[in-house]
Amino acid sequence: MAIYVPPTEREKKNPILPFGDHHDSPFYSMDVLSVSQFGRDDLDYIFGVAKEMRAMVERVGTFDLLKGKILANLFYEPSTRTSSSFLAAMERLGGSVIPINEVTYSSVSKGESLPDTVRTLECYADVIVIRHPEVGSAKLAAKYAKKPVINAGDGVGEHPTQALLDLFTIEEELGRIDGLTITMLGDLKYGRTVHSLARLLSQYDVSINYISPDILRMPSELVEELKVGGIRQAEFSVLDPVIGETDVLYVTRIQKERFKDAEVYKQVKGTYVITPDTLRKAKEEMIVMHPFPRVGEISMDLDQDPRAAYFRQMQCGLYVRMALLAMVFGKA
Repeated sequence: MAIYVPPTEREKKNPILPFGDHHDSPFYSMDVLSVSQFGRDDLDYIFGVAKEMRAMVERVGTFDLLKGKILANLFYEPSTRTSSSFLAAMERLGGSVIPINEVTYSSVSKGESLPDTVRTLECYADVIVIRHPEVGSAKLAAKYAKKPVINAGDGVGEHPTQALLDLFTIEEELGRIDGLTITMLGDLKYGRTVHSLARLLSQYDVSINYISPDILRMPSELVEELKVGGIRQAEFSVLDPVIGETDVLYVTRIQKERFKDAEVYKQVKGTYVITPDTLRKAKEEMIVMHPFPRVGEISMDLDQDPRAAYFRQMQCGLYVRMALLAMVFGKA
């Protein structure tokens, strides 16, 4: 039986990892705005660092890699997982966080512009994480900020750190990405998580199925973009025809807040509900993922199924965001 040996103070302050100052790294001081920034070599590197971060968290919990650094968490939209995981990631790396999760209590409620808010925060912080309801907001923030900006979701546009943790989860759970069939189900029109993930998957040899109501189909321009890249894609309105071939079932909620007409939302709400019975025809070695929050589209009865990976997916998010922060600060 293995004997636990507590880490020394030196280990806590100087983790035994290939970490240090790497200001010549292409990741140093970069903005993280879109998945289009990352090639396969970059993804392999990020995932390698994420695995080392997980090992360090399991061994010592927290360490001082980013001691003295401050992150500003600027969230114009509600968030539980993304906001708290960035906060946890920074604190586990030894840094500090300025949390701004209720912009109604900030100068934004007085009419302050996004550029002014960002330039104010960089006076106090070393990196800014932003979530905003408008597409392109993170890019606008990065235009005016001298400090690194990380996009934590811009409206129906992109959610690059979610896509990175999703891809990392797939690799961790199934051991590979090439050769898999990924089925995306739910709100594919407004779902920024599936937009970013589909773009990342286009760098691999995969097949993608889209399951959605007609009014919530994956944007045609994104489908065409992947088609040009040679990705095999197919669209359906029901899951049954493809559940048996699916390796990754990526479920998204139908987002009430994206609908201008409440009646239209009611027509599509509850279109899909994944239950243990749904997976009777599924492979034994497949996974179900969800970016959360879920609002009835996955039954809680499924949570005990070993194929339900969504809570493990959340934990992967901590390690990926720790890796990104270390890289942005030139420490990996």
